[in-house]
Amino acid sequence: MANINTESRIKIFSTKTGVNVVQSPIKAQILSILKEGGMSGSQIVSSTKRSKSTISAHLQDLEDAGIIDWVIDPEDRRRKIYYINSKFLGDLSSTKEIENDMNDLLEEYVVQSEDPFNFFRFMFRAIRVALLDEGINIDPILHNAGVKVGKTFYKKLKGQDVNELTRNIAVFWEANKLGNIQIKSMNPIIIQAYDCFECEDLPQLGRPACAFDSGLLEGVFSNYYGQEVEAEETKCYAQGDDFCQFVIKPLKSKE
Repeated sequence: MANINTESRIKIFSTKTGVNVVQSPIKAQILSILKEGGMSGSQIVSSTKRSKSTISAHLQDLEDAGIIDWVIDPEDRRRKIYYINSKFLGDLSSTKEIENDMNDLLEEYVVQSEDPFNFFRFMFRAIRVALLDEGINIDPILHNAGVKVGKTFYKKLKGQDVNELTRNIAVFWEANKLGNIQIKSMNPIIIQAYDCFECEDLPQLGRPACAFDSGLLEGVFSNYYGQEVEAEETKCYAQGDDFCQFVIKPLKSKE
């Protein structure tokens, strides 16, 4: 498995004017910092350890491309607070993230399958592995799709309280062969998934890989709480764990 610096990847964003590709490592570093929330120019300079002129030029480029925007700092009106104003779609790398033989994957999970559900389940995985094999990461797209599905299915899953909601999620997961859900904690909400549909048979990536599942949970719980939440995946089959685990918590402010 290759150890890839995420800031060295080519990043792809969807802006109001179309798709924009970021190839500059410095711009990628700035965007990685802004992903955690809005920051001033001086804070970005300090975090990147680059000169003020270099960061100013890259910030202007990102602003012109529609990837970031800014607001006036309410505590100091002479200062701008920059934030990401676009949707992250994925990234590309010239380095392969996996070393799997695609033919072995197809033989083991697709050709030998006699269950139509399993066939399509593994075909989905085969497509994802093929993209990873080419250095293409589509996790952000899968995550966004999961959020939309979660918000749509919330009407079917909602209950009178959060305990009933989590029980309904567990039933939904098992009924649709997504895996087996266990609720580890209610404060904070910690959900463990066994036999995970999305990642159980993926190659070892050394990182969490359940982008769709985390998005689905975010969509469901965001609707329940009436505010955006994060489903942070802290354990995953794809990083060598025995189950996948999601911690539900309020989303950090971007500004």
